[in-house]
Amino acid sequence: MKPIDRKIYLASKSPRRRELLRQIGVEFELLTLRNDTPRGPDVTEVVHPGEAAIDYVARVANEKAAFGWNMVQNRRLTLRPVLAADTTVTIDGAILGKPGSPNEAMEMLERLSGRTHQVLTAIAVHHTDMKRQVTQVSQVRFAKLSAASIKAYCSTPEPYDKAGGYGLQGLAALFVEHIEGSHSGIVGLPLFETAQLLREAGIPLA
Repeated sequence: MKPIDRKIYLASKSPRRRELLRQIGVEFELLTLRNDTPRGPDVTEVVHPGEAAIDYVARVANEKAAFGWNMVQNRRLTLRPVLAADTTVTIDGAILGKPGSPNEAMEMLERLSGRTHQVLTAIAVHHTDMKRQVTQVSQVRFAKLSAASIKAYCSTPEPYDKAGGYGLQGLAALFVEHIEGSHSGIVGLPLFETAQLLREAGIPLA
């Protein structure tokens, strides 16, 4: 009897998503989406004018999964589910992406200080005739942060590859007073919802 193929393709460069998939026993191969092609990024993460955060993350996750699935077909790779995700932080209706400078990171953390914001992670799975997407939303409340704490944090490498300028799995865990939602979703991949979609795609999980 032919063994069940348990692998998926992960269309993400995030080391945190890799760690989370390993946590639940999912085997994967990486599909690298490039940011520096002559035509620009494979998938742009630019927010459309007037686009709400929940629409933005869903669109980007779906576009990443679609690009990955096209890559699988064009390269004639083994047909396996493609998983993609996108995470963003929003407060007061504004989308906070990845800060491009220490000043931008400090401005973001000052805005989040002492308040509750939302972390949205959209996941998408594309496979043959399956195109499914789910978005998980968590509420995160920060303590009031001192200027010295913000400056010290922004002097580390942590804020600069993360939406909202912080990572829950790192030093910024010290900032968080309360979470309502999915810890793994805030880190970058909501595991409950991810497992549901992968089961639908035929990946056997516990």
